[in-house]
Amino acid sequence: MGGVSARLDDLPLRADLRGQQPYGAPQAPLPVALNVNENTHPVPQEVADDILDSIALALRDVNRYPDREFTALREGFATYLGHGLTRDQIWAANGSNEVLQHLLQAFAGPGRTAFGFGPTYSMYPLLTRGTGAEWVVGTRGADYAIDAEDAASQVADAAPDVVFLCSPNNPTGTPVGLDVIEAVYEASRGIVIVDEAYFEFAPREERSALTLLPGRERLVVSRTMSKAFAFAGARVGYLAADPAVIDALRLVRLPYHLSALTQAAASAALRHAPVMLRMVEEIVAQRDRISATVEALGYTAHESWTNFVLFGGVDQPAATWRALYDRGVLIRDVGIPHHLRVTAGTEEETTAFLDALASVGSAA
Repeated sequence: MGGVSARLDDLPLRADLRGQQPYGAPQAPLPVALNVNENTHPVPQEVADDILDSIALALRDVNRYPDREFTALREGFATYLGHGLTRDQIWAANGSNEVLQHLLQAFAGPGRTAFGFGPTYSMYPLLTRGTGAEWVVGTRGADYAIDAEDAASQVADAAPDVVFLCSPNNPTGTPVGLDVIEAVYEASRGIVIVDEAYFEFAPREERSALTLLPGRERLVVSRTMSKAFAFAGARVGYLAADPAVIDALRLVRLPYHLSALTQAAASAALRHAPVMLRMVEEIVAQRDRISATVEALGYTAHESWTNFVLFGGVDQPAATWRALYDRGVLIRDVGIPHHLRVTAGTEEETTAFLDALASVGSAA
């Protein structure tokens, strides 16, 4: 079909979306891709076999709509999370971004605000604006930490309808104490979302925000299968909350939003949770190795409870990023001055990154 294509500015786009930029992590076919915090370990063969068998069974009925309530999958998530949770407290969608979008559709929207402590996950403002709400950004303390009293004060002053607490935080890796979550909840009038996308990489003795759910009907804890479960390509995210919150999300979800194949694959992976999570210890070891080595090279590695490391002291981030790219290693410039972020990969990938960084030259 011929004709001249219109420009974006020629279309009747919503005024609040004009001038905005879409999510845009670079994609490039480099040998070592450590820029989007994927789990670079493949799904173990025994798990992959069960997933394939489960998908094959689901295909027999693919002419029919899937279980709209994804009952078996919700039961699987409740069992995995523990803490006495039931399926009535679980929601899931196509990636944690869609989970967060559902929350914003239900509790934010035009005339309302969502709040987060910057720098934080870049999709929060994009999702917020996409639902017609206003994004309000708060501040962090030294080394990107959040103090409970200060956080509560900022939230009380802003009076947002939705608060995002990324715990541990992306892109900095910073942990968020349960005291901060409690203080923010008490200071808030709206929904408080604790995004625990990277929680499986935190120290094992640390308590999840899931332990704070009883008696807090406005608290939501979101998770993803993309990171620890090596399921980024499957797009499965989920949350735990009061059953009333789950009822609210039913008002905004699309019909049959989780395909039968997605439900089958995720349920099979959850049945093998111990096997899927074995790689976490190796990833944590590589993360800590990165932190120690970049420090030895003269950079500053920030504390991380995730599968990535944010390191500072980079004189020219764009030039360093390009030099690594030219050596076949893709990492992320997250826009924080004099910083870059790298995902902890396999031992071989981590070695390739560290060798490339050393060849670029130590920090001044």
